[in-house]
Amino acid sequence: MDRREFLGAVSTVVGAGALERSLNAPVTADPQWRDAFPALRQRVNGHALTYLDSAATTLRPQPVIDALVQFYSLTNANPGGTLHTLARRAAAAIEGARATVAQFIGASDPLELVFTRGTTEGLNLVAATWGRANVKAGEEILIGVAEHASNMLPWRLLAAERSARLVTFDVDDAGRVRMDDFASKITPRTRIVAFSHVSNVLGIVNPAREMAALARGPNRIVVIDGAQSVPHFPVNVRELGCDFMAFSSHKMLGPMGVGALWGRRELLESMPPYQTGSNMAHDVELTGERYADGALKYTAGTPNVSGPVGFAAAIEYLRRVGQGAIIEHERAITRRTVERLLAIPNVRLLGDPDPATRVGVFAFTVAGKAPIDVLRAMDDAGVAIRAGDLASLPLLKRMGTTLAARASCFLYTSLGEVDRFADALGRFAT
Repeated sequence: MDRREFLGAVSTVVGAGALERSLNAPVTADPQWRDAFPALRQRVNGHALTYLDSAATTLRPQPVIDALVQFYSLTNANPGGTLHTLARRAAAAIEGARATVAQFIGASDPLELVFTRGTTEGLNLVAATWGRANVKAGEEILIGVAEHASNMLPWRLLAAERSARLVTFDVDDAGRVRMDDFASKITPRTRIVAFSHVSNVLGIVNPAREMAALARGPNRIVVIDGAQSVPHFPVNVRELGCDFMAFSSHKMLGPMGVGALWGRRELLESMPPYQTGSNMAHDVELTGERYADGALKYTAGTPNVSGPVGFAAAIEYLRRVGQGAIIEHERAITRRTVERLLAIPNVRLLGDPDPATRVGVFAFTVAGKAPIDVLRAMDDAGVAIRAGDLASLPLLKRMGTTLAARASCFLYTSLGEVDRFADALGRFAT
């Protein structure tokens, strides 16, 4: 996706002109909403915490923490819409959360939104239900070389089980999807096309709408890993043209252990259950049962109510801050981080350096230094980053390495923190 396409993708919330200005405007002060994050008040190894591991999991603002505490303090019960007061409150809380999350991604019906344990479970759910029911021997599943392991292993397992073939499309040397290769790999045998909206390694925003349009076909589904896109800019599943999209609460200020799978209602109704048990079925007798409608068919047993409550609180917090303000701040932070990393001797930033094609995710290597040693040096300076194969080893190999360090920003990252990180990295790298 080039600069113009990225601007178009986010212009539903902030005008392209305003976003263009943000790319060139300096960040002059910490964002005012930083005070809502209690974790940022601590010191690590004698330094004020600089948290640059948000692509793995974000920090939580106080309103999300308060929502979780309030649920367990006052509403702790198994949900039931016709039962006692607390049960009714719990039922209203989880269904209200479902409506909030569904609306946030442009779903037309809350019953298209399945609460899961995260992106990984959502992708596994699609593979285990639609995949097993529809993929046959000799057919193909298409994924990218750049996929996270969570968007690779479920399809590999499905292909092995069904005697199908797993096919991959490539990226170029800068990490951008090779659209020619992508299009050429779609054949009449292709049943599933799965790809990430944003790379968890390079932060590059892929042209998901164009890819979905190319991939759509009879008895074929398009599955998008939205773990790194939904937190950073507006995503509308109907406009994207996909069939399923999975994403996680913990990457967008919400609790760990909860996420969502959006799926077209007609597909959810047609698929077999993922797990069976109470709540996802009614009128259960020795010889039969009646499955719940839509997304509810995929929630067996006692649901995680507090997770969706916290998830919805995170979305309400993002709305209060304003997605336009978040986009402007993150674009300026991204530009600043790219500038600083490119200026440090011996540091190689992986992927296209153009800030207009990225979110605030930066994988890099340091000549002569192991990524784990980079991480430890940053940790000694109070800077939290990540290192390893980043669950994307094929992509790292495509970029000419097997291990990398990664810094990742979010709405609470300040210019001062970017400079603190870059200064510490510069001292270590040289």
